[in-house]
Amino acid sequence: MKLLKLWKWYQDCLAVHPVKTQVISSGLIWGFGDICAQTITHTTAKRRRQIEDEDKELKINWRRVATTGLFGFGFVGPVGHFWYEGLDRFMRYRLQLQPKSFRFVAAKVALDGIIFGPLDLLVFFSYMGFTTGKSVAQVKEDVKRDFLPALILEGGIWPIVQVLNFRYVPVRYQLLYVNFFCLLDSSFLSWIEQQQDAPWKQWLTSFMALKEKEGQGG
Repeated sequence: MKLLKLWKWYQDCLAVHPVKTQVISSGLIWGFGDICAQTITHTTAKRRRQIEDEDKELKINWRRVATTGLFGFGFVGPVGHFWYEGLDRFMRYRLQLQPKSFRFVAAKVALDGIIFGPLDLLVFFSYMGFTTGKSVAQVKEDVKRDFLPALILEGGIWPIVQVLNFRYVPVRYQLLYVNFFCLLDSSFLSWIEQQQDAPWKQWLTSFMALKEKEGQGG
């Protein structure tokens, strides 16, 4: 019963203040996602015995939570709102594609993956670097380290998520659908960023660099 009331309240807010609703909800979702990421990171390190005895208790870095929440509030909410609204209008009126058709859905998924996905990752890792006081050179190194692994891993998930979104979810609720998966996405990105120079990340980056050299040599 309470969930139905909450859903009705959200619908009313979305209808009256769509941008404000998306901005606020995105900020809360990304902040909560970072709490999940910190919890996962701490639990993993604890199981592998990579933390000292005095650090066994989980201590949430609330400054980081606020920083990540501000990313959702200042970028994901407003930019995401206008991106999905604009993308739908572009497909309908500029390209004149039939809504929910194969070409309509495929074109949306392709543009979302080529434009918004990489932009979101680039802004996120750059923002998180600068907010911790790192220099431009340090941020560039962080982006080089984190961007490609995140792009590859997300590239296997988000297209499926967006096919379902663009095919079955009404336009009015597509942002809510995306925001739900942004909870998982924000947890994932925060976890990626906290991994720093993890062995698996170094291996993936080296593997891709080797493939690129082989391609140039051929």
